[in-house]
Amino acid sequence: MSSEEEKVSKESEVTEDDKAAVSSNNNSPIRKAEEKIEVSSSLSDSNLDFSSDKGLSTLKLKVDDVLKEESKKEKPKGDPVNFKVVYNKTKYDIEFPLEGTVKQLKEHLAPIINVLPTMQKVMIKGLAKDDKTLQELGVIKGAKLMVVGSKLNDVVNVNVPKSEVIKSESVGVTQREPLCKQKMHRKVLDKGIPEDALPGIKNMQTLPLTPLTGMVNKHGGKVRLTFKLELDQVWLGTKERTEKINMSSIQQIVSEKIEEHEEYHVMGLQLGPTEASRYWIYWVPAQYVDAIKDTPIDEDD
Repeated sequence: MSSEEEKVSKESEVTEDDKAAVSSNNNSPIRKAEEKIEVSSSLSDSNLDFSSDKGLSTLKLKVDDVLKEESKKEKPKGDPVNFKVVYNKTKYDIEFPLEGTVKQLKEHLAPIINVLPTMQKVMIKGLAKDDKTLQELGVIKGAKLMVVGSKLNDVVNVNVPKSEVIKSESVGVTQREPLCKQKMHRKVLDKGIPEDALPGIKNMQTLPLTPLTGMVNKHGGKVRLTFKLELDQVWLGTKERTEKINMSSIQQIVSEKIEEHEEYHVMGLQLGPTEASRYWIYWVPAQYVDAIKDTPIDEDD
């Protein structure tokens, strides 16, 4: 090999070494771009057949791999502080620096609650923005935060039902009449939207920061809901009185959109063991429904 060829070869080797060194740095733009590509491609494998058990199992394994990777990301600076995070009726004791952002908190929670960061919504006096730190949002030691979001595995299971389930559903199943068309509910709904009803917004999800007003019960009386997460209570107020209900006593929350007024729902809070114990509330703004239904219902402190 000539001296000129050796020089070119050495320059090439140095260049490749430099690239490797930069790429191996987890904080480098190149490495971050590679991570995004890896995560994206792992969840969008065009060869996966989601209609088969094998395809679903493969996707779930890929989701698990992504969750593990989230736990390895760079941790925020600062001393960890203890607080509680409530997700899907379960409370988790979390240690995390208040200097960390909401986005970093989501990454920290991903392997703990098994929900991808992009599918999490952190509620701190309303929907918290990713770029805000917990300190800026007023989180302190012993605080309680709520996380709303669906596990990707659950979304896949719901959207891709097995063939035998489809068959069973198609054989002589009688469709239940929508709530808004049932006689007991029509008596209330036919009176129209209350004048003081809060604006309903479709395709949004948040928990009300202030008492939720402008709704009525089955007697047509005014109803307001106040969520006291620090007390694990929901306050159900009427003109006559305010009833403080422990969340652990709510057996189930059901709701349905009101036809021709999809920005509002009919909602039933089941306060006893049977459906007869449901307390019906009408004209609940749609943007609050999912967050209300995901509000913790458990007995642990």
